[in-house]
Amino acid sequence: MNKHELHLKIGEHLKSIDIENTKIIIDPACGGNQNIPLFLSDTKSNQTEICNVDLMIIKNNKIKIIIEIEEANVKPTQILGKFMTSALAESHIHKKNKDNPISMDENVCFIQILDTKKLNKKSNKTKQWDNIEDKIKKLLPSLQTNIKTYQLFYGNLEDINLNKISEFIKSQL
Repeated sequence: MNKHELHLKIGEHLKSIDIENTKIIIDPACGGNQNIPLFLSDTKSNQTEICNVDLMIIKNNKIKIIIEIEEANVKPTQILGKFMTSALAESHIHKKNKDNPISMDENVCFIQILDTKKLNKKSNKTKQWDNIEDKIKKLLPSLQTNIKTYQLFYGNLEDINLNKISEFIKSQL
């Protein structure tokens, strides 16, 4: 049993999305072949690297969509931490692009996908996640970040609505 089953399922599904002028970058946990580091500036260094994301969609050579999938730690600090590190980032730099910075689009979408498989049937986590999503959406206009849209999806390997996720992604491109 792979410990990143949901990552792999989503990565495989998103590989099938074919949209003009876009490139989907997928990390190893999602079935890809590279890490996806984000940086605080357009300078690649240990001092400016802030995080690695799970998936990223580039459109017209700009970061358009960032996707984070969380299967293990679905606590608010983890959810908010992943969002905030991406919100602070300015570029993606990788040797596959000859270390040329790819900057954020003016209107980036951040998507989080949370796994429900470890929740018990009486859990209130999904309501908590809905509340977090609402708060982030209300906060976004006041933040100085290129992330302008936030969407949170949740489910497990059996019931995650991949078509709903891909339709949302297409609406953001």
